Amino acid sequence: MRKDSQKNSAKFAIEHRDIPAGCFTSWLRRTRSLMIKENGSVVNCGSCNVCCTSSYFIHIRPEETRTLSKINKNLLFPAPGLPKGNLLMGHFQNGKCPMMVNNRCSIYAYRPLTCRIYDCRIFAAARILAGDENQAQINQRIKNWKFSYPTPSDRAAHSAVQAAAAFIMDHADCFPNESVPTNPSQLAILALKVYTVFLGDSPARSNPEIAKAIMEANERFESRRITYGAQSEH
Repeated sequence: MRKDSQKNSAKFAIEHRDIPAGCFTSWLRRTRSLMIKENGSVVNCGSCNVCCTSSYFIHIRPEETRTLSKINKNLLFPAPGLPKGNLLMGHFQNGKCPMMVNNRCSIYAYRPLTCRIYDCRIFAAARILAGDENQAQINQRIKNWKFSYPTPSDRAAHSAVQAAAAFIMDHADCFPNESVPTNPSQLAILALKVYTVFLGDSPARSNPEIAKAIMEANERFESRRITYGAQSEH
């Protein structure tokens, strides 16, 4: 394991109060389905709202017209690298989302899809942290999540997700330029998409062969998502 992933794991290993995250395989299956259908996540947040106060830039798609109608245009700017019409909403200097009023989301019923599908358990699943000191409170929450493993297959699935994340971090040089995400959220999501590459026994493969298998698994997953989106439009 390379130095950066060793460092990440060492930070992660600190023990904290446990919060039940659910059966791992059930959560993984549901989360992958939500990623394809782009439905809202169901997270046991309780009173936690640290994702709303952690200096996140929120992506809002052009088709989210009801959401956009609730946000002051001065708070929005074009999303770099995305097609015209995709916007980002910034945050205050203290990291808080401008839609937070009296510590609650003032547009909750119309909140962006980015917020609806956010689930910080993806970081716990991939065994990585959400970011730097700006995400310190989320990192604390990540360390608190505790999945359950009713069967050996649950542990095997979790190990496969962690192995996928570690390989992608440690072997970025095996992938085409700019194809490996550096954003923690995108990295964790990619690990969830391609974990099957590391599931079960497989013949010995070189690192480039594993990287190729990861890219192919991601393409298959994205094909399912695109197909579902096209079908749902009719």
